[in-house]
Amino acid sequence: MSRQARFLRLNAVVYGLGNHEAAWRMPESDPLATTSLAHWAGLARIAEEAGFDSLFLGDVLALLQGAERHLSDTMDPLVILSALAAVTSRIGLIGTLSTSFEPPFHIARRFASLDHITGGRAGWNIVTSSNRLEAGNFGLDGLPAHAGRYAMASDVLDATIALWDSWDADARVADKQAGLYFDPGKVHPVNHAGPFVRTAGPLNVPRGPQGRPLLVQAGSSEDGRTLAATYADVVFTAQLSLEDARAFYDDIKTRAAAAGRDPDEVLVMPGIMPVVGDTRAAAQARLDAIDGVIVREHALEQLSEYLQADARAFDLDQPLPDGVGDESRSQANKSRFSLIVTLARREGLTVRQLLQRVGGGRGHFLQAGTAVEIADTMQEWFENGAADGFSVMCPVLPTDLRAFSESVVPELSRRGLLGNGRAGSTLRQRLGLREIPTRPAGAEPAPAIAS
Repeated sequence: MSRQARFLRLNAVVYGLGNHEAAWRMPESDPLATTSLAHWAGLARIAEEAGFDSLFLGDVLALLQGAERHLSDTMDPLVILSALAAVTSRIGLIGTLSTSFEPPFHIARRFASLDHITGGRAGWNIVTSSNRLEAGNFGLDGLPAHAGRYAMASDVLDATIALWDSWDADARVADKQAGLYFDPGKVHPVNHAGPFVRTAGPLNVPRGPQGRPLLVQAGSSEDGRTLAATYADVVFTAQLSLEDARAFYDDIKTRAAAAGRDPDEVLVMPGIMPVVGDTRAAAQARLDAIDGVIVREHALEQLSEYLQADARAFDLDQPLPDGVGDESRSQANKSRFSLIVTLARREGLTVRQLLQRVGGGRGHFLQAGTAVEIADTMQEWFENGAADGFSVMCPVLPTDLRAFSESVVPELSRRGLLGNGRAGSTLRQRLGLREIPTRPAGAEPAPAIAS
């Protein structure tokens, strides 16, 4: 893709009632709405009508500690996205599945199915799962070490991609006269036998409209960056400054090139939590109101999980203790661990201040300001080698998503930053990414299915 053809992409991160931990306690929020299809459909319509390229659903596979003090129920994202397929027509639908617990055949089949029923708008957010409580729900005593989880993720990805590639694009002939549904020479066994997973294949779902669903990855650790550069079409990341975002952007692009990929085909989309107001003071007042209803006990539980240390023992009015900050000791979410410690040290935050920053943006870049000010920041990052687009994490849903859609998106459009009116119906086309060929270039097909 040429530099002249660049445009800023927008991804709506939809998490429960909002990306702020206290969203469910705001006066306008219905705490019971997350189990209602109308809630999710309404958000998808707002995002699609505003021109967002995709909508993203995260997931966690356990009822977490302190769940009684925050919005903790999480429905299956693939079920929600399947329902949203019927009420949307343009926006990409990205869902999370874990490589630590899902077998490749299930992953490949579910996302190929979603890709078909959406007409080519499906994306898979690849996670390795980092919370130890999730392991117990799958009969495991604990999670493998960080490096082991990423090694398994690579194996699962290889198997899943092989399953998607087991059908050529023109395999279905549906010849009623000959009584032949598919050409057996164009459907291939997989016979993947890796260090962690095995699968025979082929998939029992034909090749989807995109060839393969979009692959999304969000880890920013060393292992996460390697996985992203090798496989991902889109990389989500949490960065707190233009300087940090540029360094991450350059690193991912360099790693992608080293892996033999076109760096322009790996899109980096950092998270931003925008709080929009008619004035900066009004936006800050909005943020203060949301921060004011954070449940401190839950924020301490969350900080403890990120830091792998008991934050309840910390002095709230002092900086993080000196002993906190050794990333090598963490086997959970290494990138979030490093981000939060860096944030605390760089800005000299007390634990109390850090609790609000973590509860507010989960470590992502947070900006309270006018639509013009937020658009200025996004344009600066986009034009200075820090982002190909943004994962927009509105604090309270649907209120703040609607505010962003009605103010910031038109401002970005007026500046000519968005790819308005671009051709194509699939998510890959919408993002300006290349089409996946019938079979990978240079790949030798596996033996055909015997007729």
